[in-house]
Amino acid sequence: MPPADAKPPPPPAFAAGLESLRRLQYRAEFTVREAPAPARLAPFGYAQTVDVEIGEDLVGSGRLVVLHDPAGQPTWEGTTRVIAYIDADVDLEVAADPVLPEVGWAWLNEALTESNAEADALGGTVTQVFSRSFGVMESREPEGRLQVRASWTPADPSTLIPHARAWALLTASACGLTPNSEGVTNLIRHR
Repeated sequence: MPPADAKPPPPPAFAAGLESLRRLQYRAEFTVREAPAPARLAPFGYAQTVDVEIGEDLVGSGRLVVLHDPAGQPTWEGTTRVIAYIDADVDLEVAADPVLPEVGWAWLNEALTESNAEADALGGTVTQVFSRSFGVMESREPEGRLQVRASWTPADPSTLIPHARAWALLTASACGLTPNSEGVTNLIRHR
């Protein structure tokens, strides 16, 4: 008999979706690791992190979380919620551009569309950061960053691969890994 505090197994459809996420292959610049999922937000969860490297430079990182509550949650408008977080270096001029948040949000929407990830109740924030160090840290170069935080409810909670692909495409775009068209500036900051 399992201990009284043992967690029940996830529903079969959600468990199958998680297994497919564990087998998903990402691009060579991505180092993806499974991570603990937040335990208080839903009865079942899965998370993975990514570090994005170009050469020896870490140019971005992120986290993908998939939560499942068989009873559903009203704010989710469903039983499963995908949460995506990206944090990427960007050029200082880009970090100061007032349209950067709109660009980051457009990347998310394009990634969802390109991945055929049907999403309901989509919401999130895009943050641009410009930081300069002072005092004993003043030798550090100024930094520009782009952060995207978003969550959505998959239209079909048993099919999670398109949503992980959308997260990967968003991560690649934010980190400057997508192919550049002629005349388009690469947004990553090379150290």
